[in-house]
Amino acid sequence: MIDYSPRLFTSDAEIAHLGEGLLSRTLARGEWTHEAHLAATTYLLLRRPDIDLDRELPAIIRSFNESIGGVNSDTEGYHETITRAFLRGVRLFLEEADPDAPLHELVNDLLLSPMGRRDWPLRFYSREHLFSVAARRNFVPPDLGTLP
Repeated sequence: MIDYSPRLFTSDAEIAHLGEGLLSRTLARGEWTHEAHLAATTYLLLRRPDIDLDRELPAIIRSFNESIGGVNSDTEGYHETITRAFLRGVRLFLEEADPDAPLHELVNDLLLSPMGRRDWPLRFYSREHLFSVAARRNFVPPDLGTLP
């Protein structure tokens, strides 16, 4: 297993900045890290019930990518299967989490959990399957095991 030391957060304001910055497309490219993806997703799930993430998250991420000069193609940008896998992982984590904990503590605990690891989807997908064009364009079911 690869050593994994995520960047942790110190305040709920940091998490809100990431979630709202994603929505408004005001984050700097350098802010959009793995940790930021999971922090923003957690924020949106818990603090923005007005947004249907299952329906709207793909467009939100694609639009953000384009706003920072990125592209959404067969080889870079938005990845449907990875997004869906991590959305499921965040929800799974939150089912067991303390709903009264400060938001940044929840995110930090998520980042330190199995679901927060960058390689979490590779528990269920072979590298070839997960990083295929088909998986980037559309959700594909895992080929190594069932997503919880």
